[in-house]
Order: sequence, then structure tokens, then C-alpha cells
Amino acid sequence: MFSKEEARQIKQEFWTAFGKSFPRKWLLYNTKIKDMAFKFSADHKKAEVSLDIEMKDELFRNAYYEKIWSLEDMLQAYIGEFSKDEFYTLENGKVISRIWVTLENVSVFNKNTWQEIFEFFVQKMEAFELFYYEYEDFIKDV
Repeated sequence: MFSKEEARQIKQEFWTAFGKSFPRKWLLYNTKIKDMAFKFSADHKKAEVSLDIEMKDELFRNAYYEKIWSLEDMLQAYIGEFSKDEFYTLENGKVISRIWVTLENVSVFNKNTWQEIFEFFVQKMEAFELFYYEYEDFIKDV
């Protein structure tokens, strides 16, 4: 088990190593849609790449979610199997809409799995970005 400080330091090393291994500018928050972003996450059990739709206004959040969901088959062609939740609850209690892919049985605290996580991140985020760029005009038209 790690102390909070050790865990923080390992996570920082993880993200630094990822940035150095794959130095490129990701789309992430630059979707040009307020409160819609692509995200990387990793913890002690899994790694995920997600599209988070975080608008406070549920009508707008739902409209963007439904737009993307109407492209389900195309999205699956780009990223493969994925999970979705129109009412995903974050740890802080905030409800968002999320579409994500998960890599199980890896850990930010196990350096032996870092390369596998990094490759997963790159493959899935690039696929998400290609999907988004292909359908960006349609998605934005809410």
C-alpha cells in the first residue's frame, strides 16, 4: 500500500511518462462545445478513455448525448465495444452523460502495465478523435 504522497507521486510519474512517450496535442477539451470533453483516466484497477458531456442544463446534455448516440454504429466502427450512461454519476455526485472504453486489469501503480495503458490510450483516443472530426458538424448542430 502507498501513502497518499507516494500515490500522488506515482500518478504524476505515470502522466509524465505518458506525455513523454506520446508527445502530441490531443483534442480533449478543444471540442468547441462547452462542457464536452474527451478524457483519459487510470486507477489501480483499470484505464479508461471517455467522452464526457457535462452540461448543467439536462436538456442540452441530453440533446448532445442523443446526437452522438444516433451515430452508435459509426462510433462502434471507430472505437469498438464501448459503455454508455446517459446519467453517469461522478464521485462528487455530479450527473453527466458519458461514453467510454475500458481496459481492465491494469494499474497506474504497476509500472509493468504502463505501456499497455499508454497504447490503449493512444489507440482509443485517436479513434474517438477521428470519429469526432468526421461527425463534428452534425454533433454541434443542436
